[in-house]
Amino acid sequence: MNDSEHPPSSHRPSVWERLADAAVDHFRVFRVRRTRYRHARDRHEGEFVIIEANDWVNVLALTDDGRMLLVRQFRFGIHDFTLEIPGGVIETGEDPVAAGVRELREETGYAGRAARLLAQVRPNPAIQANVCHIVLVEGCVHVGETQFDPNEEIEVSLLPIDEVVAKAERGEIKHSLVVDALFYLRAWREGRMK
Repeated sequence: MNDSEHPPSSHRPSVWERLADAAVDHFRVFRVRRTRYRHARDRHEGEFVIIEANDWVNVLALTDDGRMLLVRQFRFGIHDFTLEIPGGVIETGEDPVAAGVRELREETGYAGRAARLLAQVRPNPAIQANVCHIVLVEGCVHVGETQFDPNEEIEVSLLPIDEVVAKAERGEIKHSLVVDALFYLRAWREGRMK
């Protein structure tokens, strides 16, 4: 029997009741909370750690000649370099599209003629509450110097869009949020998204 032949489960998951919530620690880019929940049916209780962070933005920056802007930078979590699309933290109260345009300009020195929200994803809902907004910027051209954050050192490149997608398919782009963005870009290019 394959997965499609399994009968649907008659058991639907329950919403857990939040019993207690307390801040544990605060870091520059996120806050940690300890939260206690109780299951609605069996009354089992458990303690969970939640990471709170501002929303993030990732930018699909396209040129009129069919290329995409990429950034290569050292990532401390994996102690290695990654190939990504531009992006960063959305400031409190900042519009996601405006944040995408700002991050694109700061990290690459590029700007575009049109920017729009393409999609939104949840980075890791098991332990995080924030959203990653995927912004599409078309008609990108170089307009000035980069403005890196104090711990940023970024190499900027332009590659044909199909080559970027192929790199992800070959596992050369491993950042999950970038792969998400490329999924939505493909759907948009095929006319399946407005």
